[in-house]
Amino acid sequence: MENRQRAVPIEVATLDGVFRKICREIGLKYPAAAVCFVTDRDMKRLNRTYRGKNKTTDVLSFPSEERPKPKSLKRAARALRGEFLGDIAISATVARENAEGFGRSVAEEIGVLLLHGVLHLMGYDHESDRGEMEIIETKLRQQLGLTP
Repeated sequence: MENRQRAVPIEVATLDGVFRKICREIGLKYPAAAVCFVTDRDMKRLNRTYRGKNKTTDVLSFPSEERPKPKSLKRAARALRGEFLGDIAISATVARENAEGFGRSVAEEIGVLLLHGVLHLMGYDHESDRGEMEIIETKLRQQLGLTP
């Protein structure tokens, strides 16, 4: 886990513990991915370059390889256990804005974004599924004690 921004104070050790807990709950070997906290400017550049959207966003996932949508979270976790899934970029500035809007702490919001990013790396895609990712994410948030 790397912090490449200074706009928002980040407790990397605490968030690394949250990431470890997420990996354990899903059934993945820790660390399943590389996580980097980036500036809003860098996130906008990444979003423009890789998604064609000229705006910032909260989290982007970059899978190490193309994966089909899993039929089952448990089976996918078993198949991917020990594999490096890819990279997750989080804009700490957008995370802070989201946290304020949702009435949660920045750390809680980053926990939600970490979970969201890992699910994308596993092959889930809320933009093309019929709500499956949202259902799985909501269930995992409850199990992990992350805010809804």
